[in-house]
Amino acid sequence: MYREINFNINWNIKTISLLSFLAIFPNILGLFHITILNTRIHFFQYLIFLAAAIYGPVGGMISGGLGSVWTAVLLNNPYIIIGNMILGGLFGIFIRLKWNVFSAVLAAYFIQLPWLWITDIYLANMPIGVVKGVVVALLLSNMLWAVVAKSSSKYIKKLIHC
Repeated sequence: MYREINFNINWNIKTISLLSFLAIFPNILGLFHITILNTRIHFFQYLIFLAAAIYGPVGGMISGGLGSVWTAVLLNNPYIIIGNMILGGLFGIFIRLKWNVFSAVLAAYFIQLPWLWITDIYLANMPIGVVKGVVVALLLSNMLWAVVAKSSSKYIKKLIHC
């Protein structure tokens, strides 16, 4: 039955297991960050971008959505789930369209940005100053992890034969 879904992937236990991992593990990575020059660098985006680079827009949406559940619960902000689905799905579309990684991640991020801004400020009632910090942190994190994910996706595809 799962073979009816066309991701241009050779479906086998390895590819199914990897997509499952990429859909669940961002929840764990969402708990961690490092601070560099007063900017939080998050880690969870790596797996969302990796899912998008390997499985395309649907993989990016699955990882972005399911991988954001725990963070959404912790922050009492369910809108994070949809925002990360937008980010992962659009990055997957742009990468499939053969855009370079910087153009793909910036376009996906700037399309996602109005959602993030409106939901965080008006629906989640976050202070504007905090949201500004989140906007900058996510921009930098997204650029970093998109590049790493795109480059590492080639090697991971070879390992799992997809």
